[in-house]
Amino acid sequence: MSNSPINMSVFTELQEATGADFVGELIETFCDEASVMRGDLNDAAAQDDADGFRRAAHSIKSNANIFGAHVLASVAREMELTGLSDDPQERQSRLDELSAEMDRAVVALKGFLNG
Repeated sequence: MSNSPINMSVFTELQEATGADFVGELIETFCDEASVMRGDLNDAAAQDDADGFRRAAHSIKSNANIFGAHVLASVAREMELTGLSDDPQERQSRLDELSAEMDRAVVALKGFLNG
């Protein structure tokens, strides 16, 4: 699946290193906490909390990299490095892009849980 949001070589390495059962637990935790991480990012943006925004973006990036969700990680990394935009439209566009990539990653990872 070349358009999968998950890099299968990274995912396979994770499974081989930690075991399929543990990876299943990691996936469940990530999927359960995705809305919280997204909420933290959105809240920080709404409150103009630059430090909170960077921390939330960093957390998303780190979690995404574990599974090989490289597009999500890349979007989060860019947000972490550039911080909050002063332009409300750009800010919302970036949040929407991250949200869409997070949704794609969650759907793909849930698919691994279901077989």
